[in-house]
Amino acid sequence: MRHIDAIIIGAGQAGLAMSHCLGQLGLDHIVIERGRLAERWRSERWDSLRLLTPNWMTRLPGWSYRGAEPDGFMTKQQFVTHLEHYASVAQVPLITGATVRSVRSVPGGYRVESDRGTWRASCVVIATGHCDEPLVPAMAPQLPASIHQLTPGAYRNPAELPEGDVLVVGASASGLQLAEEIQRSGRQVTLSVGRHTRLPRLYRGLDIMWWLDQLSIAERKADAACDLRAAAMQPSMQLVGRPGRSNLDLGVLRDLGVRLVGRAIGTADGVVHAKDDLAETVAASQARLERLLRRIDVLADAIEVPGEAWPAALAFDAAPTTVDLATARIRTVIWATGFKRNYSWLHVPVLDASGEIIHTGGVTPYPGLYVVGLRFLRRRDPSFLAAVAVEATELSGELHRHVAAKPRAAA
Repeated sequence: MRHIDAIIIGAGQAGLAMSHCLGQLGLDHIVIERGRLAERWRSERWDSLRLLTPNWMTRLPGWSYRGAEPDGFMTKQQFVTHLEHYASVAQVPLITGATVRSVRSVPGGYRVESDRGTWRASCVVIATGHCDEPLVPAMAPQLPASIHQLTPGAYRNPAELPEGDVLVVGASASGLQLAEEIQRSGRQVTLSVGRHTRLPRLYRGLDIMWWLDQLSIAERKADAACDLRAAAMQPSMQLVGRPGRSNLDLGVLRDLGVRLVGRAIGTADGVVHAKDDLAETVAASQARLERLLRRIDVLADAIEVPGEAWPAALAFDAAPTTVDLATARIRTVIWATGFKRNYSWLHVPVLDASGEIIHTGGVTPYPGLYVVGLRFLRRRDPSFLAAVAVEATELSGELHRHVAAKPRAAA
């Protein structure tokens, strides 16, 4: 059994970025991927999906977008193609179709077992990502067997859904985009609205992600020790990336005819019960929006960008607190309720009570064990891709120092 410097688990953007950095440092390593390169982008994304960030924000270590549409938004296939090209140029030592069965601490490092072989390494980098497995509420099994249930990762397009109308649970970017697409296809959509962050696509003439990027740079300089845990707890954005840079929020969906209800809290006898909190949730989202725009206005005024009125607060009539699936002709429920991480194969005591990896900036309590690709790992950065690039660069330096300081164990 050959002993190598590092094993990276996962060949998405985070794993490829880390591989590039380790290659630049001359470290012997491999990248293990359960499927194909960028498997989740290939098989767990709907057909019409585009990145939420403009192309100019698409950057990885040693590479950034240089195409003809810097203000455009990549389709999922275009992004996969870019990752394939990136891996080819970086000569990533990739092993595909290898599901990791266990990672254990052994003298001199770690033992990684997969269904395609076993390796020993001084270091392991977990790059399985933030969006690992769908987080489906406990109420889901209580729905009638006749209801087709799926998550955004299993949804492709409206034509593949069974006949009938649709309930979408969750109102962040994924939930809103699916609700809009399915409603436009001619089906009636009901949307259960939970916590979210409303954002305009453009503000004061510039893409909202440009403003968020500038704020993150300014605030990192002002306070390097920003509260990353608090940032990670913020609700996800309501945003869509597409030509024309149109807005997508609850007001747009209402005008399309989508029925809005509060947060789903349970189900019984084919009836989904919702909390009477739609007005409260929308008001909280508006407050978050206005706090953000207030910060942007300070920056925009300083660089003399013309002013703009804030998006008006949304108002809705009282929403029903029950949705009778049969009466509403609903045959499909889509759980757009976020993600969880599954580390059942990680047999190193670095998980907290909720099953998340304990780390400080990607460095776990066990020497030589690292994690990359989680939200707000080291910094507040609106572009997940850009954050991954910086974090992989910084973590690779720490990994290199660890390898250099530790003699290799015998094979």
